[in-house]
Amino acid sequence: MTHIDTLIDRLLQEQPVTEAINLSFANCTIRVQSDSSTLITQLRRYYEPFVTSVDHPEIIITALERPEVDLKLTYQPKAPEPNKPKIKEEYVDLPGGRVVRKRLTGMHFIFGGGRHLTIGPCVANDNQVINFINNRFMAWKLRQGCLLYHAAAVATHGRGVALSGFSGMGKSTLALKIMSLGADFVSNDRLMVQGTGPTRTMFGVPKLPRINPGTILNNPNLLQLLTPEEQQRFSALSRDELWKLEHKYDAYISQCFGPGRFHLQAEMQGLIVLNWQRSSQPLQIRRVDLDRRQDLMPAFMKSVGLFFGADPEEFTLEAPAEHYLAQLVKLPVIELTGGVDFGQAAEWVWRTMQSGNWSALT
Repeated sequence: MTHIDTLIDRLLQEQPVTEAINLSFANCTIRVQSDSSTLITQLRRYYEPFVTSVDHPEIIITALERPEVDLKLTYQPKAPEPNKPKIKEEYVDLPGGRVVRKRLTGMHFIFGGGRHLTIGPCVANDNQVINFINNRFMAWKLRQGCLLYHAAAVATHGRGVALSGFSGMGKSTLALKIMSLGADFVSNDRLMVQGTGPTRTMFGVPKLPRINPGTILNNPNLLQLLTPEEQQRFSALSRDELWKLEHKYDAYISQCFGPGRFHLQAEMQGLIVLNWQRSSQPLQIRRVDLDRRQDLMPAFMKSVGLFFGADPEEFTLEAPAEHYLAQLVKLPVIELTGGVDFGQAAEWVWRTMQSGNWSALT
């Protein structure tokens, strides 16, 4: 079988890189290099708050622009997630690493042994390149001992909370609502947390929130994402119609909330689990004991997935439940139940973040 280094070297010889951008994610510098100036321009806009002149990267990622390529490999399909029967990805493990292929776009992602390359129609699928960049950063943090959470996060003055919840509960909507009250943004959907003692540090992922029209209409900071015609059209829909609408917009944090509001690192004060329902019941906020409420753990535990585990040192990145319990011991864990109320929840979280008085809940 072809070694991962041999495959990467062959592809680089065929198509040399000409452009590069350096990104600073918390304490990690990443250089993305490409043969496409268009792709680098797209990445520069997306990652605008994190572009840096520092050129001593911990990670180097190469993105080669090309029509779909046949690497002459035999792939194994990745089992789809529950309730999503369509197979979207396939992969093959080679000596030294892994190749992942996206079936719909023909994009290939090749990584292992500290090397990272993507090849295919990158410009048309820059969202997949962005996800690859972010995944490489997450793998780097997990190798440093972080646990991966399915959570958003906000902070103020370097201290913040993680916002988790079962599918469709509105983590991003709540995070952006708290931002409108003055908080900074840390992460949208993935969070790495390090430490088990009195201080735990959470590291965000530089992924912009993808939000629906209902979230935008109910947050004045976000209205600029819609044209006047879209505002009028979406405002005419019922609450139920808005809730079910699958139409997403990227929320550029600097554009909507001003510069300097996206920070990828903060001390973790608490974990909030959204477990509410769309009903007329009042919002209930209570502190819970995870040892007794382990039914809540699937809301924030996150599998590392296909883009991790290719290197021998990554085989142990999948953390068991007891590691999460150990990390969260004595940390305030708050469950939100009853009816969905983003306004009331945001105000309570913001007040409590400012005061740090989590002991008021029992």
